[in-house]
Amino acid sequence: MIAPMLWQAAEAAAATDGQGQGDWRASGVSIDSRTVRPGDLFVAIQGPNFDGHGFVFDALARGAAAAMVSHRPDNLGPGAPLLLVGDTLAGLQALGRAARDRSAARIAAVTGSVGKTGTKEALYMALARSASTHASLGNLNNHWGAPLSLARMPPQCRYGVYELGMNHAGEIMPLSRLIRPHVVIITNVEPVHLEFFSSLSQIADAKAEIFAGLEPGGVAILNRDNAHYGHLEAAAKTAGVGRIISFGAHEDAQARLIGLAQHPTCNCISADIEGQAVTYKVGAPGRHWAINSLAVLAAVRALGADLGLAALAMAEVTAPAGRGQRHRIILGDGALLMIDESYNASPAAMTAAIEMLGAVEVEPRGRRIAVLGDMLELGSTAPDLHAALAPALVAAGVDLVFACGPNMARLFDALPKSMRGDHEPTSAQLLPKAVAAVRPGDTVLVKGSLGLAMAPIVQALRGLGEAETTTNSSTAIG
Repeated sequence: MIAPMLWQAAEAAAATDGQGQGDWRASGVSIDSRTVRPGDLFVAIQGPNFDGHGFVFDALARGAAAAMVSHRPDNLGPGAPLLLVGDTLAGLQALGRAARDRSAARIAAVTGSVGKTGTKEALYMALARSASTHASLGNLNNHWGAPLSLARMPPQCRYGVYELGMNHAGEIMPLSRLIRPHVVIITNVEPVHLEFFSSLSQIADAKAEIFAGLEPGGVAILNRDNAHYGHLEAAAKTAGVGRIISFGAHEDAQARLIGLAQHPTCNCISADIEGQAVTYKVGAPGRHWAINSLAVLAAVRALGADLGLAALAMAEVTAPAGRGQRHRIILGDGALLMIDESYNASPAAMTAAIEMLGAVEVEPRGRRIAVLGDMLELGSTAPDLHAALAPALVAAGVDLVFACGPNMARLFDALPKSMRGDHEPTSAQLLPKAVAAVRPGDTVLVKGSLGLAMAPIVQALRGLGEAETTTNSSTAIG
């Protein structure tokens, strides 16, 4: 099947105020020569540690339709298809802006301390049941990812869903003004990236920057259960938001949780979405998934899509890789269940993952084991926030904790001695000890910030026997 045309040379040149060379047509946009597909427009981004101009030849050899460059690489022939611009990042942003200008799609943007990627994916699935929908891939949510995602939006889409992220103040505002959403969701405000903020109120202010780009009369969907709801509500009103919809279990929430039955691999939910009763299943376990699904359905309604079809789509919700995939690993005459949460971690995400570990039904002689790495970017509060996880581990009935990283040492010391498996400075040092400790019947959670490199532990556990992915359900919140 031939991909539809996304950009042609003259249109892209006009959008970026650039000079086109060749009469090319692009069906996609890429900033990574390793994954470029035939027909892509390759944008040679210049980053702090790389220069995409060094990979233009490779991208064209892989079938790229053309390359956006700020200067002609020396190894290109005279007839190479190019789009010459003053600055390639600015050119990518201009291309995204042009994609937004030509689109009649209804647009949603999602941010929050935790939950934004999973919520974005769920909203994409919900809207796609009604009409053609485009969404940012993975967590492409920064100053490169957001304009790239927007530049990839086909003109004929009815809906668009974009994730906006930050770890410093001032980062979301320009992204929101680029995306110009009709509906925004803030999943919550939690102690994440505290290394760069002096208070949670400052984090709330940074999340509230998403209101800056909201279209006139736009809708803000806010978590009524979150401690910072009032702060965000006031910021939304100050920004001139057209309407505020709250979600959660709170009795005043307009998208309100009425009933919740939690199961090992899903949630069964009854809710009131602005006066409309809805009963549905979310194909991922954990109370946080139930709460965030309310935001999704509220957004669907605000965007004018079919609420009933969206509710049906919630049963198909799955998690991104490394954010809760469950693997059943055959070990001799038994099996080990591993929950892979190795992609990233924050206090709220860690607590949710621990609670979910506690909800898993283990075999009679099985144990609950948590293999945990440091949570990064928490600043001076990091030691206390790590130690504060101990009550959650005890309440979840975790039998053994293996931990790595300097801050996890504080957690390790706060645990009852019977729960202390081992602590090591690095994941590489912890790996052989954690792997040697598991046995058939155990359920093992692996979670830590990306910088702790917890993924090798996951791979080592999978390598103990024949592994099969039993479900993709997850906390999927960071």
